Amino acid sequence: MSTSPITTREYGHMPDGRPVTEYTLDNGRGLSLSAINLGGIVTALRVPDRHGRSTSVVLGLPSLAEYLKPHPHLGTVVGRYANRIARGRFTLDGTAHQLGLNNGVNSLHGGATGFGKRYWDIVPLSAQDAGGDVAIELRYTSADGEEGYPGEVRLTLRYTLAAASNSWRIDYSAVTDRPTVLNLSHHDYFNLAGSGSVLDHRLMLAASRYCPVDDTLIPLGLADVASTPFDFRTPTRIGERIREGHEQLMRAHGYDHNWVLDRGDAAQGLALAARLEHEASGRAMEVHTSQPGVQFYSGNFLDGSLFGSAGASLRQGDGLCLETQHFPDSPNQPEFPSTVLRPGERFQSATEHRFGLIA
Repeated sequence: MSTSPITTREYGHMPDGRPVTEYTLDNGRGLSLSAINLGGIVTALRVPDRHGRSTSVVLGLPSLAEYLKPHPHLGTVVGRYANRIARGRFTLDGTAHQLGLNNGVNSLHGGATGFGKRYWDIVPLSAQDAGGDVAIELRYTSADGEEGYPGEVRLTLRYTLAAASNSWRIDYSAVTDRPTVLNLSHHDYFNLAGSGSVLDHRLMLAASRYCPVDDTLIPLGLADVASTPFDFRTPTRIGERIREGHEQLMRAHGYDHNWVLDRGDAAQGLALAARLEHEASGRAMEVHTSQPGVQFYSGNFLDGSLFGSAGASLRQGDGLCLETQHFPDSPNQPEFPSTVLRPGERFQSATEHRFGLIA
């Protein structure tokens, strides 16, 4: 007897009583993903190793109660504006807007109650609506003025597991009724070993430039990666240069920077952003995106105060993020690609995580 590719279980209730359900998608090839209504959080992403043994390759927490407490955006949708906006201020069409400050003097990932702390409606899709794959649709309406952002924004996300490419794809779509700024991403902490440090992972980033930052991690323009610890154009072990005395590594306590993708001829479609490999398990992940940048964050601020799904303390370097995005602080840096969304326009982007084995 065949089993459904989408199963559900009760996960708990929000403080206001709304039910939280965990949806688990299975592509039939050993790849499965679990997600909940709170923040669109991906609680697990199970991938087989070279011996066919599956484990979750994203960091998670053991219960809804833990996800309702403060945590560093584990597995969440991030917005309205992924990454940082300097001093939480920007001017749009001559009107100044002040956002909530939740990262020192800056606003980070949409503010204190960004999309990762909101309740998303989730609807399983039929195989026909999912193009023969396995998918759920997530919906949320962000009110005008939420966290200081102008305009009501209606968002639709889709998580799809494809069998043919053995991939997890995220499709983002949004419309607004007033001019606003929007930068959406997903904040998963990947660890292809399933546990332990990621410093032994090899990373390739398809980028010849990155954004150096000031002391509050706001970009200071663009710089070449050549002859710096930020050159990942060829696969490099993450721990190989992370402790070098480079000023940028010192400021961020490791890697926490935006890389400018060398998109080449793929300006309008998906382009390779990153490849991550873990030799011992044989797992490999490629990240392809329609976005212009990717924030590589090496888990610098995991401080051991949280315990993961398997009960282990989550410490510095136990996971890494590859957040596909527009650049940080773009509303205040006109030389960066625009993140303005206006009525009548539709924001759309996609990111695909393709899983396989090291050759």
